[in-house]
Amino acid sequence: MQPALKTDKATMTYEEFRQWAGEDTCAEWVDGEVILPMPPKRQHQGIVYFLTTLFGLYVELTGQGEVIAAPFETFLPSRPASREPDIIVVLGENLQRLSEERFTGAPDLVVEVVSEDSVRRDRMEKFLEYEREGVREYWLIDSRPAHAGVEVFTLEQGSFVPLVPNEEDWLESRVLPGFRVRERWFTEETLPDVYSALSEMLSPELKQRIAQKLGIQL
Repeated sequence: MQPALKTDKATMTYEEFRQWAGEDTCAEWVDGEVILPMPPKRQHQGIVYFLTTLFGLYVELTGQGEVIAAPFETFLPSRPASREPDIIVVLGENLQRLSEERFTGAPDLVVEVVSEDSVRRDRMEKFLEYEREGVREYWLIDSRPAHAGVEVFTLEQGSFVPLVPNEEDWLESRVLPGFRVRERWFTEETLPDVYSALSEMLSPELKQRIAQKLGIQL
């Protein structure tokens, strides 16, 4: 059994942190400081499940890489820091940086779902860390009712630049061409059914590929 931390923060080396943290521990390590976030609420977890499923199905269909949801460590050597993003997407050659225990470096795409407890971490601290590390795309989804929405940032010349919806109100990923979401999915009272959202998102070509996998006619 791992020793319990008596406060929400404690100081230790990264090696001590790795020895302390178990598989079920949801904790981050930054500049020698251990951070224990508050347990997520239902809305937060619903968004994580919704997006993990969408990203996972899309990556499986296109055969591009792997999608991993928290808790799973992402180690950022530039700071250094040990973070647990809500979702990471790892593609192509970056898969070589993925071990059973952690991903080291910059995932191709990172998703953080903002909660009351994480506003500063997600919008300021992690924003700068992911930008410095070279994460190609950063998705921020706010789960707070009064602030609900989605923002997508793409890395251009070392800085995150916000993407804007197209004329049809789609926010389209540059890292995963063809993957897109509507802002209203995250601002309405309830999230859409994940398969309805997937059907709305997919191109006719990918829908046909699904039908072939399932052995059905469209």
